Amino acid sequence: MNDTSSTAAPRTPRKLSRETRRLQLIEATIETLAERGYARTTLTDVANQAGLSHGLVNFHFQKKEKLLTETLVYLAEEYRQNWTEALAKAEASPAAQLDAMLRADFNPEICTSPRLSAWCAFWGEAQCRPLYQEHCGANDEAYSSVLLDLCTALAKEGGYQFNPSRAARVLRVTLEGVWLDMMTSNTPYDRAESLATVYACAAAFFPRHFDGSGRI
Repeated sequence: MNDTSSTAAPRTPRKLSRETRRLQLIEATIETLAERGYARTTLTDVANQAGLSHGLVNFHFQKKEKLLTETLVYLAEEYRQNWTEALAKAEASPAAQLDAMLRADFNPEICTSPRLSAWCAFWGEAQCRPLYQEHCGANDEAYSSVLLDLCTALAKEGGYQFNPSRAARVLRVTLEGVWLDMMTSNTPYDRAESLATVYACAAAFFPRHFDGSGRI
């Protein structure tokens, strides 16, 4: 059957702003990283994914390394905006703020299979570690600092007897581990189960504030 009128992809407008085209190519890079991994991704793959010419990709990014760097920076800034906006919308109490941070990781706008795969592609490449630290290290430090402050405040409020810095570290690595597990498990689970797993960790440290289903 040759009729593809109902499934053909819509044509991409030829004239888009430079920033719109750049974002289109970064989104195509995320999809390509998810399918092909870091080492096998090429400018041609990204062009094909975006439905554009190789020359146009080359015009915007010149080389693969620049495209991948800007994609990483884009993902890092998207992640930072996601959790900071979640905090800004939450109640001021430490439990509500921590809950907002935990939930933010499973926002369906950032917790998608292509984005998780792209993050895994960057994390899995040793050559990306200096690049990651250069462009994302400050974001990670800010995140960890807020998480530590919230764990410290909750420990004081609830009279919990543990080291807040270790609690914050365990929560952070649990969040990172769940993201990784969602991509590598033979029987992957959904965002709801992932969040429940993180809540189980929070409940172990803050049983008067959290249980396995969320904030009490």
